[in-house]
Amino acid sequence: MTRQPIASGRFYPGNAEQIKALIDSFTQGNEDKVDAIGVVAPHAGYIYSGSVATAVFSRVEPADTYIIIGPNHTGMGKPFSIMTVGSWKTPLGEVPIDSTLAQSILAKSKNLQEDRTAHQNEHSIEVQLPIIQYFKPDLKIVPIILSVATLEIYHEIGAAIAQAIKETDGKSILIVASSDMTHYESQEAASAKDHRAIEEILKLDEEGLLNRVVKERISMCGYASVVTMLTAAKILGAKTAELVRYQTSGDASGDYSAVVGYAGVIVRRYEMSPLVKLAKETVEAYVKERRIPKPPVELTPEMKEQAGVFVSIKKDGQLRGCIGTFEPTRANVAEEIIANAVSAATRDPRFLPITPQELDRLSISVDVLTKPEPAEFNELDPRKYGVIAECGYRRGLLLPDLEGVDTAKDQVSICCQKAGISPNEPIKLSKFQVKRYH
Repeated sequence: MTRQPIASGRFYPGNAEQIKALIDSFTQGNEDKVDAIGVVAPHAGYIYSGSVATAVFSRVEPADTYIIIGPNHTGMGKPFSIMTVGSWKTPLGEVPIDSTLAQSILAKSKNLQEDRTAHQNEHSIEVQLPIIQYFKPDLKIVPIILSVATLEIYHEIGAAIAQAIKETDGKSILIVASSDMTHYESQEAASAKDHRAIEEILKLDEEGLLNRVVKERISMCGYASVVTMLTAAKILGAKTAELVRYQTSGDASGDYSAVVGYAGVIVRRYEMSPLVKLAKETVEAYVKERRIPKPPVELTPEMKEQAGVFVSIKKDGQLRGCIGTFEPTRANVAEEIIANAVSAATRDPRFLPITPQELDRLSISVDVLTKPEPAEFNELDPRKYGVIAECGYRRGLLLPDLEGVDTAKDQVSICCQKAGISPNEPIKLSKFQVKRYH
């Protein structure tokens, strides 16, 4: 049996081409994709929250199956509902249910029940589907709807999900917690409450999130979904979470008097590199407080080295600042990172300085350079090597493995343009490699 769309033409466009065009408008180039265990994504109308959901799914490796957990807005059906057979239809096509995985989850949980009624008029799962289909047309899903309950019940369902995933035959699975944040409060109040809730999510503290939602009366409709996802993700080895983007309906409508908040979060197994963490903390400290932090007391082995370092900052997938040093200029890599993070955020001549309002939408990478060595043109490989072009006192550098730079000719041409070297001038080339940290 096929579950028919009920949000098509209301929450998102009613035909495939319009959906694709709208999601196209939200995408910001090819982001580096990460191997995620779970995500938090909003489910409001696309004009309000579609850009946040797109930012999330554009950043994660597509999965074979998406376990999508949504709240029950209608009050219909069983309180803890799962569908194990059939398919869901959207204008982009039918999405089959992964019956094997769904039945395994159902068998392992004493609280979940097979039920279609809770899903029939509920939009929180359906609204996720076209965006996921855009990035992964041949997906399967496991739809789960949760009502208000205790932490123990969410823990039990999360554990059942994790155990079922562990027993799969190696397929890739992503757990999607479908939730909006605070509803219909002022921009200032909503943002403050939401960031306190997000703080608990980023700590992977599902109990802390539930307690904060209850204590502060945060009208986060899908907190049960997030608590359950975090429970499963931690059992599966989650170590870190990243806020991809936060915005409110006011950012789309211009009305900040009564907004709904939307957060996009990615949960992963591995922790953020200490080098990237240092760059991120430096950018945030300087942009918010004009404070330059000191290097950590205990440096990692990579931080103790001397090397050239570039700090690259992207906003919504687009370059927002990139500054670095060709060769070491400071005592160690940690000091290079701090200096270049400040410069990338505030002194890149191509951009205005980053503002505090942008911090939630930034992603940062750190490139540590090997010592440059002389090179002939035929030795260059833009995927493997960065290049330095010199003519007299003018010198330009281009990092390796950049989108749109596919040939050595392109690489050298761009490098010379950056240095102000004309095409007919003689140049000296050097090549180097980088270790890129995300």
